[in-house]
Parts: sequence; structure tokens; C-alpha cells
Amino acid sequence: MSEFSLSQTVVSQEGDPLYSFEYAAMVTKTSTTLVESCVQLGLIEPIGVMLHQQQIERLAQIQRLRQDLGLNLVGAAMVLDMAQEIAQLRAQIQMYHALF
Repeated sequence: MSEFSLSQTVVSQEGDPLYSFEYAAMVTKTSTTLVESCVQLGLIEPIGVMLHQQQIERLAQIQRLRQDLGLNLVGAAMVLDMAQEIAQLRAQIQMYHALF
């Protein structure tokens, strides 16, 4: 039986570090069950059985919204998606104003 080390580095094809569900749970102060639930619900997107740093950050944001506002997993993910869409729309408006 081999031991898994959290310091072990796994690198994606693009050269980005990838992290285990266990590592994601540890740094976001959640559980691997919650991480797996988020994956199953499509709230975070793994690369195989690993997570990119952005997905861990999204998981942390979901967890904060759950704790601070009492939202469920899907509600927290919806808030994040809407915030991202608003930021994209604001950027498009700024580009539009810069042209005219």
C-alpha cells in the first residue's frame, strides 16, 4: 500500500499544478465528501480525480457563501456564476465605452 503525500506535485498537460480532493478539502476546511458532492453536482470541474487551483478557490468561495449567508451548494454556485457574468458584462461595457 502506497502512501499519498500532500506535497506530491501532479502537473497537468498545460504545466499547471493539480491537487487531490483531500488537499482541496484540507485547505478549504471542508470534507472530501463535500468536494465530491460539488463535483457530482457540476459545481466544480475536476481534471480526472484532481483539481486545478481555480476550482479550489471556487470551492472556498462556495464554502464561505454557505457559512456567511446560509446558502446551499447550488445557491452558492449560482451566486458565483452570476457575479462572474456581471463582471464580464461590466468589462464589455467598459470596452464599448472606450470605443465611443
